[in-house]
Parts: sequence; structure tokens; C-alpha cells
Amino acid sequence: MISLMLAMDENRLIGKHNQLPWHLPSDLRYFKNVTMGHPIVMGRKTFESIGSVLPGRENIVVTRRTDYKAEGATIVHSIDEVKQLSDSLDEEIFVIGGAEIFKEVLPVTDRLYITEIHHRFEGDTYFPEIDEHEWVKRSVTPGVVDENNLYPHDFVVSERKGNPNVETGQDEW
Repeated sequence: MISLMLAMDENRLIGKHNQLPWHLPSDLRYFKNVTMGHPIVMGRKTFESIGSVLPGRENIVVTRRTDYKAEGATIVHSIDEVKQLSDSLDEEIFVIGGAEIFKEVLPVTDRLYITEIHHRFEGDTYFPEIDEHEWVKRSVTPGVVDENNLYPHDFVVSERKGNPNVETGQDEW
């Protein structure tokens, strides 16, 4: 199963100069808790912005550069390879960015984990539009706003309608 994991603001903004435009520790904890023990897939630029492999997860980097090497990470060269990897595994894999990877993998995505930040930031990278009619919201969990997490936010999990790879049983909200 392929899932996307991301945070975005009210304008679908996800980045600024290959960095997050906000500091939201609760989102980073959520990201770690959900992805720990699962493979994570990212584009080369996202990997380089993180600076190293994330521990406790197989790190898979998608790049067109055939000579690219990243110590501790698995390198693939296409979304087709990501799909083949997902089909061969009996677990959820998480695509964590960036925008081009999200755009390419969205048509074969089963689940979305989106931290919706209720604020507008300045930036240069946006999450692609999705057809809301293709998705069912399974949960919306409000994030805590405090001195470390200044922006109201919700952790939203959605599943593609009619997809046999995801659990069913809850009605659409």
C-alpha cells in the first residue's frame, strides 16, 4: 500500500527553498510515530534537505541520476520502481516528498496522511490538487496549540474510495 505523508498550509504550500516554512514539533512527532518501522520514499532534493537517512526506516530515494549514491539509502530511478516495490511488500510505504514525487505517485496512492496547518505561509512548493470526491476522510485529530506549536493544525487521514488495498467499514463524513 502506498501512502503520502505531508504537512501543508491553507494554500497547499509544502515548502520554501527545500525546507519546511514552519516549525511544528507536534507534526514532526506525528511523522516519526506513523512512519517508524516502515519504508519511506522521497525525491533526491528532499533527501538532501534532510541531510541523512532517517533512522528506524528503510530510506528509498527516487532520482533520475543513475550515478547517485546515498549511504544507507536504497536508490530507485522511477515511480514504476516504487510501485513495484510497494507491490512486493506486505506493508504500508510512505512517500514523504517532494512535490514532483507527490504529483507522480498520487494516481497510485491508497492513503493520505496530511497535517493541515490552518495558517498561510510564504513559499515556493505546493502539493498538487486532489479530487476530494475520490477520497474518504477516516480521521481528523486536532493538534495541540501551545508555546512550541504556534499554529492550529489537524492530522487528517483519508483513503481512496473503492480501493481494495485499504480497510473499509467507516462511512464518509
